[in-house]
Amino acid sequence: MNEWGPGLATILGIVEGLTEFLPVSSTGHLILVGHFLGFEGDLAASADISIQLGAILAVIAYERHKLLSMIGLAAREQQNVSMMIRSRGTTPWLTILRTSWATHRNLWFLIGLGLAFLPAAAIGFLTHGWIKSHLFTPQTVAVSSIVGGLIILAVEARRDYARIHQLEQVSLASAFWIGIAQCASLVPGMSRSGSTIIGGLFEGLDRKVALITATCYQMWKSRDVFQQDDYLALGIGMVVSFVVAWIVIAAFLSFVKKHTLRPFAYYRILMGIAVFYIFGF
Repeated sequence: MNEWGPGLATILGIVEGLTEFLPVSSTGHLILVGHFLGFEGDLAASADISIQLGAILAVIAYERHKLLSMIGLAAREQQNVSMMIRSRGTTPWLTILRTSWATHRNLWFLIGLGLAFLPAAAIGFLTHGWIKSHLFTPQTVAVSSIVGGLIILAVEARRDYARIHQLEQVSLASAFWIGIAQCASLVPGMSRSGSTIIGGLFEGLDRKVALITATCYQMWKSRDVFQQDDYLALGIGMVVSFVVAWIVIAAFLSFVKKHTLRPFAYYRILMGIAVFYIFGF
């Protein structure tokens, strides 16, 4: 099966949904499945990245109540900050910032979320064409998978100091360094979830920040690759990945509360070795 259509889109949607939120790289798995099925080239690379939108939307829908609540609270906090600024008089700006940081946790978390997005977005904007042309190969996935697995094992070995257990506790500095860690996920096989989790563990926190704008950007850049008939299959793939990812999210969140990430690290290393054996160096 090497032609883009509903059948192939369904297969890729299932693979994407199963792997998007696990630290094993959904992009890497899509590339490998595509090579096994003979689905390669510009259309395959664009489909692999664009179909991920369905799974990313799944986490937004899954956490919709928490997100809407946080956005609402942040909006009220922003109004409060505006009042503080208008009535500050001779109060130093540093005092205003410190007071806001201590009391407006939702607002500053959203600011930090934007800060975490910037490094990967900037680098991805400048390099996405080169990455898509040169790094969407099984060999790249194999190397990244093994390296990522070793990093996870190293981080888990020193993971005894988690100090941040709520999103609102994430500082701007932590958000920035998590954003730097996410840059690694631009390399196929490194994993968005894995890179974010590793960055978070280094900073003493637990979970991931989703990256939806990069996917939307990729879809826009791919508008000349897809033909009108291709978008029906793309829509099917997105819907499938959305449904499967929704199921996986709950299972994965339950798993990481009770277990380490070592099983995923071992899986990555074994998969990388298997890919080298099958496709060569």
